[in-house]
Amino acid sequence: MADLKKLAEEIVGLTLLEAQELKEILKEEYGIEPAAGGAVMVAGPAGDAGAAAAEEKTEFDVVLKDAGASKINVIKEVRGITGLGLKEAKELVEAGGKIKEGASKEEAEEIKGKLEAAGATVELA
Repeated sequence: MADLKKLAEEIVGLTLLEAQELKEILKEEYGIEPAAGGAVMVAGPAGDAGAAAAEEKTEFDVVLKDAGASKINVIKEVRGITGLGLKEAKELVEAGGKIKEGASKEEAEEIKGKLEAAGATVELA
């Protein structure tokens, strides 16, 4: 029990970049991928790829490509969107990557608009 508590404390103490690294390790080495809600989900068999391609995409990832010249404004927007602290938001903006995963089309477009208004280059994936 004490070991699990220690592990939980270590996970909670990860920086955003360390958490991203952990996510990649779990995905690549163990086939475990976090779900949009933060729960861990094991990757299953591929299924019918043709049927999946025919479905309209309903969930989008908002990906920051470049912070642009107004990095401070972008950091402020990222903090507002994600609820991250200043240090974590700054690290995320400097590294680029996913700002929001599994967002609805409307929410993703809204976030993209806010970040672009702040001077960032954003992509929906």
